[in-house]
Amino acid sequence: MTETPVEKRLETLQIVLPQASDPEAKYANFVNVGGLLFVSGKGPAGNPRGKLGSDFSTEEGYRFARLTGIEVLAVVKAAVGSLDRVKRVVKVQGFVNADPRFEEHHKVLNGFSDLMLDVFGDRGTHARSVLGANSLRDNLPVIVDSIFQVEE
Repeated sequence: MTETPVEKRLETLQIVLPQASDPEAKYANFVNVGGLLFVSGKGPAGNPRGKLGSDFSTEEGYRFARLTGIEVLAVVKAAVGSLDRVKRVVKVQGFVNADPRFEEHHKVLNGFSDLMLDVFGDRGTHARSVLGANSLRDNLPVIVDSIFQVEE
């Protein structure tokens, strides 16, 4: 079987995608509408618990955001069959479970954004917003939802 360009890039990055995780409640993992794939909020594998600024450092948060990106990529692959069908990462919205004094939310979400650029090159450049939260489901440190443009 021939590897696709994105699969080769994942191999170079030493990333093995897990099986897409199932939703935690009554919602879909993704919805594909008119070539836009909306991916529901995902958190990092391993279910770390805690807040940035009190339980975790910015560097740990960056790693959690990158791990969250791997979870999102697994959902995208399950949705469209091949990551080579991704035309563009369109929008990323991150939620950082943070101590009220924490001010480096943007540096945390760079873990996700850098992964998208590593995997998709220029197609990984996206619009983004990041919000601090005083709590997230299951006390996860980071949750990211995202929108991808995909081949129909």
